[in-house]
Amino acid sequence: MRKFSRIFVITLLSVMLMTACATGEGEEQEKDYGVFLSIDASEMHKLEGYRTVVIDAQYFSTDDIETLHENQTTVYTYLNIGSIESFREYYEEYRDITLGEYVNWEEEQWVDVSDVQWQQFMRELAVSLSEKRVDGFFIDNCDVYFHYPDEEIFSGLTAILKSIMALEKAVVINGGETYITAYRQAYGSAEDIMTAVNQEEVFSSYDFERASFGRNTEEEQAYFSEYVEACKADGMEVYLLEYTTDKALIAEIQAYCEEKEFRYYIADSIELD
Repeated sequence: MRKFSRIFVITLLSVMLMTACATGEGEEQEKDYGVFLSIDASEMHKLEGYRTVVIDAQYFSTDDIETLHENQTTVYTYLNIGSIESFREYYEEYRDITLGEYVNWEEEQWVDVSDVQWQQFMRELAVSLSEKRVDGFFIDNCDVYFHYPDEEIFSGLTAILKSIMALEKAVVINGGETYITAYRQAYGSAEDIMTAVNQEEVFSSYDFERASFGRNTEEEQAYFSEYVEACKADGMEVYLLEYTTDKALIAEIQAYCEEKEFRYYIADSIELD
């Protein structure tokens, strides 16, 4: 076999191995980053082998999180500051400050983050989660500012995020590019409200009507790539969360993240279970 052919085969095998790890195969391999928002402590086995995981720590105990730490796993907890789900125990208390329907997620509504009581509750909830010894926060739905782009919403998000940053733990904002870009334009940097960004669907897409995976448009891909690269230039760690089972697309995502030194998780379920 010629040298070129050997190199080609080795490269192909490497890509196949990386793809298998990213799609849940090859369980013996250490996994870098995983997002599991639809599991509870009864399914902790799904977190084995990951260096960093995102969980909803409201459904895990301090002992559960310490068990993960003993396995050398960094634990971020989900915290939804911009919308509220009907299954949360505090939903009835705050349903009167909801702003409107959250498209494609029937059990969820956008919330008025300018409400002082909501801001205080988010601070208290963040403290209670911090006391479970999580390593940081995975903040969701700053996109409320995209849907309701006014000064009060901007200020409300900022107040909540600064109170969470005061806990001196990692703060990963999921999406929220409209708000974060506006914040950076206003203040020059977003380093006082976040330490990292997680962006969903840079390369992949999900069609809710057909319940099927797809590939994002070139325009959207370029837009989100520019955004996360700007976040990195601002000193943020970057995570990508993609939804696909397409092996060619998986390889493309992996190559991009390795080139940019981004961390990533490729899920085969929109439910993140």
